[in-house]
Amino acid sequence: MEIFLIKALQLILSLSILVFLHEGGHFFFSKLFGVRVEKFYIFFDWKFSLFKFKPKNSDTEYGIGWIPLGGYCKIAGMIDESFDTEQMKKPAELWEFRRKPAWQRLLIMIGGVLVNFLLALFIYSMILFYWGESYIPVKNMSLGMKFNQEAKSYGFQDGDILVGTETKAFKEFSGNLYRDISEAHRVDIIRDGKPMSIALPGDLNLLNMIKADPAFVRPIIPAAVDSVLPGSPAAKIGMQKGDKILAMNGKPVDSYNTFSDLLAHRADMLAAAASPADSLKARTVTLVYGTDAKADTAKVVLTSDLKLGFMVKTLPALYEPVTVEYGFFESFPAGIKYGWDVLASYVGDMKYVFTAEGAKSVGGFGAIGNLFPAAWDWHIFWQMTAFLSIILAFMNILPIPALDGGHVLFLLYEMITRRKPSEQFMVRAEYVGFGILVLLMVVANLNDILRWLGYM
Repeated sequence: MEIFLIKALQLILSLSILVFLHEGGHFFFSKLFGVRVEKFYIFFDWKFSLFKFKPKNSDTEYGIGWIPLGGYCKIAGMIDESFDTEQMKKPAELWEFRRKPAWQRLLIMIGGVLVNFLLALFIYSMILFYWGESYIPVKNMSLGMKFNQEAKSYGFQDGDILVGTETKAFKEFSGNLYRDISEAHRVDIIRDGKPMSIALPGDLNLLNMIKADPAFVRPIIPAAVDSVLPGSPAAKIGMQKGDKILAMNGKPVDSYNTFSDLLAHRADMLAAAASPADSLKARTVTLVYGTDAKADTAKVVLTSDLKLGFMVKTLPALYEPVTVEYGFFESFPAGIKYGWDVLASYVGDMKYVFTAEGAKSVGGFGAIGNLFPAAWDWHIFWQMTAFLSIILAFMNILPIPALDGGHVLFLLYEMITRRKPSEQFMVRAEYVGFGILVLLMVVANLNDILRWLGYM
C-alpha cells in the first residue's frame, strides 16, 4: 500500500505540474491577445469542484476539479470540450476567441504544446546541470551480453561485447540500444578479444525484441551470491556470499540470466498448477551451488513467488559508471539534444501502436504510475516529468478533434482556404474527437486492468 501511495503521489504531482503549465500556455496567449478566459482548472470539475475562487474584477474562475484526467482553460467564444453552444448563438464580442485573427487563434491553440515541449527541454537541461549524466558504456561491459535464440539466429553469441552499428557507437544499455540494433544493417562486436561484424536486415521489430522472453539482448550478470536474505530458502540451505549457482535441476547455469530463465519456466508450471501438490512440485528444485573448489547439492522449496532469496551484483557494482558533468550554460544544448532525441524516439516508436501487440502495450494511469520508482527519488521524478511533458506535447498536437492538434488543423485549413469551418461542423467534430479520446482512455486503462489480473 505504501508503494502504491508513493507512486500515486508522484504521478499526481507530475501531472498537476504539466497540466497547470500546459493550460497556462493557452492562458498566456489568450491574455496576450485580449481573449477572455472564463475558467482555468487543474483536473475536471464535472458536477462540482474541490476548490475554486474568482478574484475581484477578474473574468476568470480558477479551480481544482476532482477528476484527475487533465485540465482545461475555457476560452470565451471557442467550441471546446465544454460544448457550450449557447454562447456561440450570441453575437461575437471583441474579447472572444472567434473574433480574433486566425494567426492569433493558432498561437493560443499551440500555446500548451509549446510550453510542454520547452518545459521538457528545460527540465532535461537542469537535470544534466544538477546531477550530470551517469552511465556505463556498453563497450566496457567486459562480460558481454546474453542473447536469445532469435539474436543467435543472426549470428550473435553469448559473451559478445557490443561496440556499435554502421552509423554510431553504442552508448549505454537502454531502449536506444535496442532501437539502434533494430535499424542496423551491421553491428560491430568483440568476440574472444577480436573485432567482428554481424550483418542484420535493418528492419527488426523493436517491440518484439523488447517483449521477447528472454529478451533479445541483456548484459551478462554472474550467478554469484552477493548477499543472502535472512530466513530465505537460500539461507536455509547455507548459501553464503561468494557462492555461485552452478546448476538447477541438472541444467548448467552459466550466469544469473540463465538462472532467471530457468525460473521463468518454473513460473509457467506454477501458473498451470491444479493442486497444492502441483504447486509444491513447481516450487521444488535441485540446486548445485558453491565455489569452484567445493560444490554442494540441495533440494530447496522456493517461495510462493519463486524466489531463492539471494542478491547478485548490479551493473554499477560490476562496472565503473562514467559521469559527465555540465556547467550551467553547457547544460542547455545538451538538454535540448537529449530532449529532441527522446521525442524522435517516441515518434518513431508510434508505428508499433497500430499493431496487435502494440495495442496491447498501450497503458493507462496504472502503467504511467508504474514508471515512477517505489521510493521517492527527485532525479527520477524530474526525468519522468520531462518525459511525460514530451508525450503530452506530442499527443496534444495530433490532428484529432477535441485535442489542440484538431483545432490547429482546422485553423490551418482556414488560413489556407480563407474559409472558416461552420460552427455546426466544429461541434460535431468536437463530439467525434471526444468520443475517440474516451475510447482510447478506456482501452488503455482496460489494458492496465487485464495486466493486473494476469490476462496480458
